[in-house]
Amino acid sequence: MTETTQSNPIEQATPEELAAAIAELQEYRDRLVNETMTAAKKAKVMKTQAQGSLDPTLSKIDAMLSELHKRQAALTSGN
Repeated sequence: MTETTQSNPIEQATPEELAAAIAELQEYRDRLVNETMTAAKKAKVMKTQAQGSLDPTLSKIDAMLSELHKRQAALTSGN
């Protein structure tokens, strides 16, 4: 994430900062899934086992994304 986003609490973030944070976090999530599944395939680990190890992390990321989307919606609706 950018330095501005890290030093700026979510409550004070601008719509642009929120959009950047959402994009970066989504990109990280996608990369994490792709790289983990690729490594699992090379190591001949079952897909369900690899997915199971990812689930706790993906849940945290999804919760963060949800919060960022809610905050972004609140800002764009004028709250």
